Amino acid sequence: MEAVDLEGNARFNEMNELEEETSDSDDTEEEIEPKLCYERLSNDVPNILKKDAASCIAVHTKFLALGTHLGVIHILDHQGNNIRNKELLLHVTTVNQISIEDKGDYLASCSNDGKVAVHGLYSSDLNTSLTIERPVRSVALDPNFSKSSANRRFIIGEDKVVLYERQFLTGYKPNVLYQGEGAIRNIKWKDRFVVWSSDKTVRVYDIGSNRTITVIQRDHDPLLRSDLYRCNLFWKDNSTLLIGWANSVKVCQVVPSEAPKAVALTSLKDQSVPPRFYVKITSIFNTDFFICGISSFGAALVVLTVAKTDDPVSIGSRPQFRVLETHGEEYSLILSDILTLRGYQEYRCNDYHLDSLADEGLYFILSLKDFVVAKPRNEDDHIKWLLEHERFKEAVEAVSQAKDLKVYKLLDVGNMYLDHLLELKQYNEAAALCSTIFKDNKDVWETGIYRFAEIGQLRAIASYVPTNGTVTKTVYEMILNEFLQHDQKGFLDLIRSWPSDIYSVPAIISVVLDQCALYPQSELLLESLSELYIYDKKFDKALHVLIDIGSKDRVFELIQNHNQFANIHDKLETLMSLNPSVATTMFLNNVEKIPVNLVVSKLKHKKNLLYEYLHKAFQKDPTLGEEHHGLLVELYAEYAPEQLLPFLRTSNNYSLEHALNVCQQRTLIREVVFLLGRMGNTKQALQQITEQLQDINQAIEFCKEHDDKELWEDLIQCSLDKPGFITVLLQNIGTHVDPIMLIQKIPNGLEIPGLRDSLVKILHDYTLQISLREGCKKILVSDCYSLLEKLNKLQKRGILVSEDQICCKCERRLHTSDYRVGGDIMVFNCRHVFHEDCVSYFSKETETCSICSAQKHGNS
Repeated sequence: MEAVDLEGNARFNEMNELEEETSDSDDTEEEIEPKLCYERLSNDVPNILKKDAASCIAVHTKFLALGTHLGVIHILDHQGNNIRNKELLLHVTTVNQISIEDKGDYLASCSNDGKVAVHGLYSSDLNTSLTIERPVRSVALDPNFSKSSANRRFIIGEDKVVLYERQFLTGYKPNVLYQGEGAIRNIKWKDRFVVWSSDKTVRVYDIGSNRTITVIQRDHDPLLRSDLYRCNLFWKDNSTLLIGWANSVKVCQVVPSEAPKAVALTSLKDQSVPPRFYVKITSIFNTDFFICGISSFGAALVVLTVAKTDDPVSIGSRPQFRVLETHGEEYSLILSDILTLRGYQEYRCNDYHLDSLADEGLYFILSLKDFVVAKPRNEDDHIKWLLEHERFKEAVEAVSQAKDLKVYKLLDVGNMYLDHLLELKQYNEAAALCSTIFKDNKDVWETGIYRFAEIGQLRAIASYVPTNGTVTKTVYEMILNEFLQHDQKGFLDLIRSWPSDIYSVPAIISVVLDQCALYPQSELLLESLSELYIYDKKFDKALHVLIDIGSKDRVFELIQNHNQFANIHDKLETLMSLNPSVATTMFLNNVEKIPVNLVVSKLKHKKNLLYEYLHKAFQKDPTLGEEHHGLLVELYAEYAPEQLLPFLRTSNNYSLEHALNVCQQRTLIREVVFLLGRMGNTKQALQQITEQLQDINQAIEFCKEHDDKELWEDLIQCSLDKPGFITVLLQNIGTHVDPIMLIQKIPNGLEIPGLRDSLVKILHDYTLQISLREGCKKILVSDCYSLLEKLNKLQKRGILVSEDQICCKCERRLHTSDYRVGGDIMVFNCRHVFHEDCVSYFSKETETCSICSAQKHGNS
């Protein structure tokens, strides 16, 4: 097919004027993509229209029937090919109308020569030809013509409407359905309803009940004659009728009558019984254009139009294809496309025809010398429109999501967008596009990368280049060299992010060493060099470089990930200086490779670092480095005195005398008190508390901890000249020592603050103690009685003696039918059972088991 020249292929909304010439303000508005595309039917159609002029068209899902002014009917496919390989020469002059039945096996045609023909496309059994004395302007074949012999019917329109129905043996019998309003110019038959138009009315006829159900009067200007502005009819479905006549549009619905009184829009006066159906007009409005054809577009309407002028017989107006949305007595314009059909300058309204396959979205537009099909835009059409309007980004996205492209490919469209971006110098956007359009195509990627290299933009595309070896090593090395020369930070990022097997590591190392000679102080270059050494498995060199630049993280990752502990024994102090926390954690997690003694020996001159190491070692495992706990006491005293006392309480691997000496030198009184107490010198420790700390509460706790009467006496003695101490003692020692001992030693006349309250507390504590003792005594008595009862019940319980149980003395069965054997049975609490005769006299008297007694004496 050949694309039709649309005026910009534009779609305009209701706010714009639909004239051929647009204002400058309209040109500045964003153009909206049309919903339909237009193609001129080619193949056999141009040759047909070159020799003849089209007069009418009928469309079926299988084919097209094109009538001409020379009386020929051409059967074409939807692409314009002649599928019959010959013309149907059924008439000698203009074909006025063609009707095709639903199955597509038969068609009917009429002409100005007065001939009506019914022709079978696949069989000639039912072919019929009638000749009327006057021109026949319209014909309609029964939709079910080929299905049953009962439906061999067709209707023709001349100055009357005549139904021809096939009779057995006698051929077709005519039956006049209507006459009296002039020429019948159009007939459409759908299911049981037939609609025809005359110069004055449109009538809907129920073929099932053989009666007219509605007459719709012409309501437009009488000057708009039907021979110039025909009435266009279209059945949207079995009950929806569309009428487009001159500048008037009506949407009609055939509905069942709800009651006997229901009447049609205009009823015939001679009919007394209301029809079973009537027609309801759901929408009616006038337009500012003339209608050449009408169809449906989903829920909207499609109309083929020409511009409205003051001259009823004006010619030369370009046709427009419009989609309208109806709103009762108003409408809104959804789209309008101006068509340029061949020879339009000489055509009137009736020279255009529209037929459609609305369900398939195909609309066939016919003029005397041109034939165009409008159809929904496919994915290729959409992309073409985007490219024509330089909306390249949207075009690429559309191609990526498309599923049925026949013309465009992602790479082709993407390259157009790439050219556009590079022309605008939007290099980052262009680089990002490459990963979308190049995919994994090696040749395309290399071409694109070299293209960026030519304009000096390799760094823009670097982050989008695939790193799975899609391109050659030379390309990767070229990009790395670009970064090395101009962006050292970017070079380092690439070295870290790219796999090392996509380029030659030794070659890149050589280039980096050359750059390091030029910039020996560049940490970025040295860090990049260390990464390359790691890739090249030269870990010792990488370690040396990282230590030189003072890496606080990467150097430790290298040591642990590649087991370089043997190479760092002489670098422990340096590593601790770089990052004490990370280094300490690494050393302690690998004690078998980095022994504690080795670390201590290397850090002996760096006490702050040694403290960091030994402190974390003790936190991780108190037994780790026990031989250095004496040193750790000194380090705690110097760097963390607040942590010394918890350490002294926890560890037992330090010299008490040495620790006491260290604490005394630094006047750490609480630590001195603890050490004196641990050494057994409690009196001196208590003296330190009362004299140095002057903390009576700690003194009391110290005495409670050691629970020594002499220590309490010393505390009381040293508190006699301190009334505040005496008050605290009176309140706290009541449960540990006899308060009388303190009270008796208090000097007469000594004023003690809160003495009365203290005495009251002592008496209260004493009363509480007495109460607790009494309570405990009662609980003990109650428990003893309960246990005694339980024991007594257990002692009284029966003991089971089974039938097969034997005597523990004579080893004969206890239960026997021989009355001479055994006699009574005797059971002890130990569960040993005897015949009474077998138990000794002593055991009976003492009620003791002989077996248990023997075992007891044996053990003793």
